[in-house]
Amino acid sequence: MQILLVRLRLIGDVVFTTPAIRALRRHYPNARLTYLVEAQAAPVVRGNPHLDEVMVVRRSRGWTRIADDWRLGRALARRRFDLVIDFHGGPRGSWITWLTGARQRLGYTVAGRSWMYTQAVERPRELRPRHSVENQWDLLAALGIPPPTPADDPIEMAEDPAARASVDARLAQAGLGPDTPLIVMHVSAGNPFRRWPAASFAAVAAGLVAADASRAVVLTSGPSESEAAEAVGHAARILAGPAAERILGIGEFDLAELRALIGGASLYIGGDSGPLHIAGTTATPVVGLFGPTLAVRSLPWRDPAVPALGVEPGPLSCRPCDQRTCVPGDFRCLTQTPPERVIEAAERALAHGSRKDSR
Repeated sequence: MQILLVRLRLIGDVVFTTPAIRALRRHYPNARLTYLVEAQAAPVVRGNPHLDEVMVVRRSRGWTRIADDWRLGRALARRRFDLVIDFHGGPRGSWITWLTGARQRLGYTVAGRSWMYTQAVERPRELRPRHSVENQWDLLAALGIPPPTPADDPIEMAEDPAARASVDARLAQAGLGPDTPLIVMHVSAGNPFRRWPAASFAAVAAGLVAADASRAVVLTSGPSESEAAEAVGHAARILAGPAAERILGIGEFDLAELRALIGGASLYIGGDSGPLHIAGTTATPVVGLFGPTLAVRSLPWRDPAVPALGVEPGPLSCRPCDQRTCVPGDFRCLTQTPPERVIEAAERALAHGSRKDSR
């Protein structure tokens, strides 16, 4: 049996399909499982032990994309897949799924595109307080696969040994040994609706290193937001005073390196973005910062014994929202969360004890 899984992007959404990959391997032990993904999120599934193949497609635009996808669809049709599952539900995912011509094509009920599937599963449009793993699992329920549990079907991303070696070398060069209690703080987000204030990040970084002289904080950010990380670092060092040297920015990390960095840390702190979900694939305690989104939807889906604490602003009539327009206009879901609450959550997570991954 040949099965194709389609989830083109984004990083977090691809992470949330990894429990389904494990379940499909368990349900169809002799099947060949292929995963179709765009390049940005490909490291998440590359090396996944339950997959036989990862196909990476480029993200072209306009008429070029139509031609590229037509060629891709015909190539997939020649593979004669028995089952195609479209976890994406977007126009491109639906189109590619239909082009495969697979005997069984499973996707969500989407206005104007449900006909592209042989079986469409209802997906409510409202922002439900339900984890994204469970939302995507609805497609597997249609195949008779029982509901998941975080302990049995956690999110996962294989660690890249080369990335681990590279990260270890960079940490050593920065003067951070394998026994340093390391806190990774991701201070940016591609979506402006999920960016916690830079001044708040700076206060948290300064507070955590001031509380324990053995700790170090490494600040990370997206490739296009290095200036934001530098600004947070500068402000944090001023606040930290004598402890300023233990707040570091040591350059950019690709996705595999970020996974290795977080896997060897004592704690990860960041907003609801791709790096938070990468952190969830490790055994490192996590503190997630949530504004317009809900912790119940996006906190790490993994062994509950590993701390994963969500810091939220509390009840707001405008929350959750679709992240297109801030109705009050002041992003209060982000600005009303004080640094002290995040520091308190971080200390609770750090008290969990030893790191699960060793550097």
